[in-house]
Amino acid sequence: MSEEIRDEGRAQGRAQGRADSLLLVLDVRGIALTEAAREKITACADTQLLHQWLERAATATTAEEVFAKGPQGH
Repeated sequence: MSEEIRDEGRAQGRAQGRADSLLLVLDVRGIALTEAAREKITACADTQLLHQWLERAATATTAEEVFAKGPQGH
């Protein structure tokens, strides 16, 4: 297995882990997600964006706040 393939696999694993964490935080906090929002999270491969969403999920009261762009959203 080439190093490039291994690195790609690691990146996918990190993205999946962050998506799973984000879904867990939202669920535990009682923040409802539409199927489209859930798909947006699970399909995202950008670990930095998932990290931003996860940070917002810690204090958000709605899913819209998690995905919002603006001053509180980096």
